[in-house]
Amino acid sequence: MKYRQLGSTGIKVSEVGFGAWQLGNARDWEGMEDNHAIRLVHEALDQGCNFFDTAPNYGGGNSESLLGKALSGRRSEAVINSKFGHHPDNTLNFDSQKIRSSVEDSLRRLKTDYLDSILLHNPPFEILTGSTDHFEVLESLKQEGKIRAYGASVDSAREIDELLRNTGSQVIEVMFNIFHQEPRRAFKLAAEKNVGLIVKVPLDSGWLSGKYDENSIFTDIRSRWDREQLKKRAELLPVLREMLEPGESLVQLALRYILYYQEVTTVIPGNKNLEQLFENLSASGKRVSVENAENIEEIWEQKLQADPLGW
Repeated sequence: MKYRQLGSTGIKVSEVGFGAWQLGNARDWEGMEDNHAIRLVHEALDQGCNFFDTAPNYGGGNSESLLGKALSGRRSEAVINSKFGHHPDNTLNFDSQKIRSSVEDSLRRLKTDYLDSILLHNPPFEILTGSTDHFEVLESLKQEGKIRAYGASVDSAREIDELLRNTGSQVIEVMFNIFHQEPRRAFKLAAEKNVGLIVKVPLDSGWLSGKYDENSIFTDIRSRWDREQLKKRAELLPVLREMLEPGESLVQLALRYILYYQEVTTVIPGNKNLEQLFENLSASGKRVSVENAENIEEIWEQKLQADPLGW
């Protein structure tokens, strides 16, 4: 496992992290036994993965609770990122007066006295402009030692730009993958300001695993994709498979493409089983070629830029 600096925080994290949305979360994904979830976290640590991304609403708080159990006695080996705004009861509330209590609830579930980073979880755009007191509250929590860094989780270059220009964010999480490349135009500014970038949804919610086709039926959160969305995704997979190196999987190509950008600090794929975990973590071992990276950029620019896929 290779490691990168998380912006100006002084924190070093594994290139491939652990997206914990699926831990204990039968609401959005297939159910997972608690012992299995804990084993996944332990195995990730043993393999050199130290970055764990969670949120209060993942599984109604179960993701944080399971992560807390799994990291008991091993907290010093882990870097934990959680969020604010989407609450365990599945409500959305970005009232800045609720930040402190939300953080304290996360700390309790995670069985720790500090978070390495906390992000406003896809907040309304006006908050990103710095015109509210949200970042002042976060700065206070940082000064108190309850958090080490803060920022926001967003989906676009425009949102990244707004954060970089108007807030003291040290960390930004953004959706970016082969099918969703628009945010990369903001990567340069993030690097200039020494802000760490966490990449979420790196496998397009599993689509870039290559296991699905246009006739696939989903009963979880991915049921949001209509038939046209599935068909468009399916048409692009054979093109990507032609780029695979001997022994390389589509998952590895997808993750290595993201890590091709040095502005990216870490990528956080989800893990349902040990096979997926090992495949994800192995992406850190090699680099995608410049030729393949440029070809992937060209695919997006020609096929998707003008007519984006829904996430």
